[in-house]
Amino acid sequence: MYRKDLITSEIEKLAQVLARIMGLKVELKLEEAEKLFEETMLNSFGLSNEIIQNADLSFFENWLQASNLPPEKLDSLSEFLYYELGGNESRNEIIAPKLNLIYEELSNRHKIVHLTNLHRQKIIQQYL
Repeated sequence: MYRKDLITSEIEKLAQVLARIMGLKVELKLEEAEKLFEETMLNSFGLSNEIIQNADLSFFENWLQASNLPPEKLDSLSEFLYYELGGNESRNEIIAPKLNLIYEELSNRHKIVHLTNLHRQKIIQQYL
């Protein structure tokens, strides 16, 4: 129970950070949003910007396996990455395959399938 409460609390904090990032983008404070995004990826998920930006998917795949994140955190990570799509075509081409791997990890390893994620998988196919 204690572990679940910690994870729930962490997920709530991540949702607040995501809302802040989205708010900064709406305010066109893109550099500040990018900085907060990178800090959150590193501090909350242990995911460096170098791995995110690397077009070689194997680096992200190795990180994903080694990170052993619980499904709740993987789902949160997918939220962050999903909301990075749409702004820049080259970034979309880098983010979409990583996002797809997260959805596959949730489905295959953790046996978790959300209707939202299924819908998002269909959307990201346009970026792949």
